[in-house]
Amino acid sequence: MEYPKGLRYSREHEWVMVEGDDTGVIGISDFAQNELGDVVYVEAPELGEKISKDDPFGAVESVKAVSDLYAPVSGTVVEVNDALPETPELINEDPYGEGWIIKVSLSDVDELDDLMNAEEYEEYCEGQQDDDD
Repeated sequence: MEYPKGLRYSREHEWVMVEGDDTGVIGISDFAQNELGDVVYVEAPELGEKISKDDPFGAVESVKAVSDLYAPVSGTVVEVNDALPETPELINEDPYGEGWIIKVSLSDVDELDDLMNAEEYEEYCEGQQDDDD
């Protein structure tokens, strides 16, 4: 399982990487894609749509289930990963790279402080796995 440093993670298994001063790239973690199984469809918001921290902003459908995506931060969608409609499996193959979902203009960078760093997230995931056993 990968937990790249420099990203911030939510309890719902979304990650955020800050580009520049106020753009957040959002995707789902390696842990999440592993739990979901093969991703077959991604529902993402439209350009210009506002998302709010902790609220659903889309969904990921896998062979196992449909799971809501929860915004780890608030902001306005400035870019959507156009590759995902044709190749949703990018989320499985490269969750922290080509499998990103949206980019947002952050409305409050302080919200990043509420998220976990890589070490905290790794511990959180290990606890989640213990709960599954």
